[in-house]
Amino acid sequence: MSERAALAFEEREYGRGELTALADGLARTMAERGVRAGERVALMSSNRPEFVIAVQAVWRLGAVAVLLSPAWKRGEVEHALEITEPAHAVGDHPVLAGLMPMLHLDAPITPGATSPAPPDPASDAVLVFSSGTTGMPKAVRHTHGSLAAAVNHWRDCLRLSSTDRIQIATPPSHILGLLNIVTALETGAWVRLHRRFDLDRLLHHIELDRITVEMAVAPIALAIASHPKLERYDLSSLRYIMWGATPVTPSIAETVTRRTGVAWVPAYGTSELPVIACNPLDGARLDTPGRPVPGVRVRVVSLETGEPVDPGGTGEIEVRSASLMAGYLPAEATADALHGGWYRTGDVGSVDADGWLYLTDRSKEMIKVRAFQVAPAEVEAVLHGHPAVADCAVFGIPDGADGEAVVAVVQRAGPVEAAELVELVGARLASYKRPRHVEFVSEIPRLPSGKVLRRVLKERLLKERLRQEGPLHERPSEERDGRTSDS
Repeated sequence: MSERAALAFEEREYGRGELTALADGLARTMAERGVRAGERVALMSSNRPEFVIAVQAVWRLGAVAVLLSPAWKRGEVEHALEITEPAHAVGDHPVLAGLMPMLHLDAPITPGATSPAPPDPASDAVLVFSSGTTGMPKAVRHTHGSLAAAVNHWRDCLRLSSTDRIQIATPPSHILGLLNIVTALETGAWVRLHRRFDLDRLLHHIELDRITVEMAVAPIALAIASHPKLERYDLSSLRYIMWGATPVTPSIAETVTRRTGVAWVPAYGTSELPVIACNPLDGARLDTPGRPVPGVRVRVVSLETGEPVDPGGTGEIEVRSASLMAGYLPAEATADALHGGWYRTGDVGSVDADGWLYLTDRSKEMIKVRAFQVAPAEVEAVLHGHPAVADCAVFGIPDGADGEAVVAVVQRAGPVEAAELVELVGARLASYKRPRHVEFVSEIPRLPSGKVLRRVLKERLLKERLRQEGPLHERPSEERDGRTSDS
């Protein structure tokens, strides 16, 4: 009798035992190439079963997986390698292969059999990336213990079990994709991994595979809501759709529910603490990401004093849990984020007397595009490299599809058009970091210290947009109308 399938990819299915044997075989090959316990292994891969196998193989050796986004360009990968210093590399991406010797995932994997020792919960398991407000992306260190705690929180709050069937179209190098994969394997749920996001394929497989839980971010939710033939698909197998990564847009969620009868479950987390809050599965609300999950403590502190505020008071959201990261690389970035066991999320909001969490703003100046964070300083650094840019500022404005859209305000030193600057950023950074809008101004407002007054620029731009009730100066129509899917 053949074993029950655990993972599906295109027309191929893998049993749990088969995945284990392939991971053992790949681990043996990696060991022969010199991978040792405690060493870091860079992993840059497209969505494919070999990504799952490679992560498991790294852990079998007691090594640490450094997950690099396949959307990144050479400069971004060079920075990630510089701060994490991996000793080895595995993947299928030519950028990584061009920077260090890489074991290619296209190579055949011979199944093996090993008996790995249980990992030390305090040892590093994975490094994922989260951008900071003042520079390039930082690596978030999760130990085996913190990742296991996050998996337990995700499984429990979503009530996932071995009878569930999920699918993943988002990059597994992102914390949400990784969390979904590991949770599915730990709970015995069946999972389909998609090579890339394709809405009709996603809807088709909900019907064909009888998917029970759909994991969605804002662009997927918007695409479902606007699909002209949505009613043709049988989505009755879904228990709910989870909305994560960005705040819920109620009108979009309500449209999907009206057209399909499927309800939503909003949730909230960060790369640093993957599961913070979640709605109840029955009677979920769209105006809040929910209550803190069991095992996670949430408090709100004053933006002025840092002292906890009373229930209902507004301030910065701080959290602590066994699922909290061990710290950042570079290590000096950790001190600003962690104090006394509490993680400063940078999100501004409140928690009412009944424990419901509300998010209103972010004290940090990060831009959140889909499930990804964009550091304004990173985009500004690229724009400053253009000889016709005298000064610039980058920030985000609300966007119904992506959560936020990247805006670049530029002071010109010579002739340059918006499209040229968008193309420059797109050539150096991942596609989701390209400005959606470019505005030209006579001067960039700054404090005497040199700090850019991004909030002033943002408020001015939104006020002007509201007054004119018209579009901003956007990039060319082919860029505006065609959304990329490589991130």
